Amino acid sequence: MCLGIPGQITEITDPSRLMAMADVSGVKREVSLAPVADRPIEALVGEWVLIHVGFAMAVIDEHEAAETLEALRGLGEAQEALEAMEEGARAFDEPAKVEAAQ
Repeated sequence: MCLGIPGQITEITDPSRLMAMADVSGVKREVSLAPVADRPIEALVGEWVLIHVGFAMAVIDEHEAAETLEALRGLGEAQEALEAMEEGARAFDEPAKVEAAQ
């Protein structure tokens, strides 16, 4: 499964290599614009893109970017909840194992 993370292009860093800086939830990251360079790359500054392994794979609108970021936050929260439940189950299970061993 591939996962694209939304990021907003903030500046062109190397036009000859089609490289740009993207802001991904407050983290700056250099990405390749090669897959989305269907127009002058300067026109991509301010655009939202889906980023996967350092490549801007698709241009998306701001609404789609916001929805995707919200869904990813929800997945993170769900993962944290599952890990907490698993840790709680292990903690609950440990005393039973100790008693059974005695």
